[in-house]
Amino acid sequence: MLTATNISFRVGAKPLISDISIAFAAAKLHLIIGPNGAGKSTLVKVLARFLHPQTGKVEYQGADVHQASDAELAKRRAVLSQAIDVAFPLTVREVVMMGRYPHFAGRPGPVDESIVDQVMDHMDVTEFSQRDYQTLSGGERQRVNFARVLAQLWNDGQSKDLKACRYLFLDEPLTFLDIRHQIDFMKKIRTFADAPDIVTVGVVHDLNLAAQFADHIVLLNEGKVVANGTASEVLTTELIEKVFGVTPRFIAHDSRVHIVFN
Repeated sequence: MLTATNISFRVGAKPLISDISIAFAAAKLHLIIGPNGAGKSTLVKVLARFLHPQTGKVEYQGADVHQASDAELAKRRAVLSQAIDVAFPLTVREVVMMGRYPHFAGRPGPVDESIVDQVMDHMDVTEFSQRDYQTLSGGERQRVNFARVLAQLWNDGQSKDLKACRYLFLDEPLTFLDIRHQIDFMKKIRTFADAPDIVTVGVVHDLNLAAQFADHIVLLNEGKVVANGTASEVLTTELIEKVFGVTPRFIAHDSRVHIVFN
């Protein structure tokens, strides 16, 4: 369980998020939506301890995240944002192995090598293994980076603390991906998020993807939570018109509801 209590973050006098209290349970996919400037990325960065809130606190399983050591947190928390730049030549396999850095000292062991093999296969990037990362397209880089993040959190079956949760944060992870890979990416996230010890929180812009894949949706506007709950509770005509300024139309198809805009 991840809980945020009365968290606020501002830059100078400008509040980016204000007095947010919310909880994120394990084994569910939590997606944050909202218009540009709503505070989505700021909220994720505060939850992931990249930013320290001026007020309130963030707790992982009841413990203040700011009391955890960097080394311990790196083994339990991973963040995927837009594709990273690498300033010097690295192969794809070397980039994915970066996800294992918190778990070994010196050289990777057999477990680390095995995990890298598994996540590269999972993300369909094994064929790029010896490619220079810099030669990949934006979408290919993003798939490699998700493999790197999965390697950081992948369960090696040797954890001594079976009750310790792992935390995955996704800040607009679909950037650079075409529609096929967006859907494939969300399916893989959905499968990973189902694990009983995984808390997954992400930011997406596509309301239909949020409706299709999320267990829990958080709607932000002007730095505050406007609504949170299931897709049917949050993605209503009234709330979409209020927050996004557009009128939705809901079309039922194959037991799902698709949102289109006039």
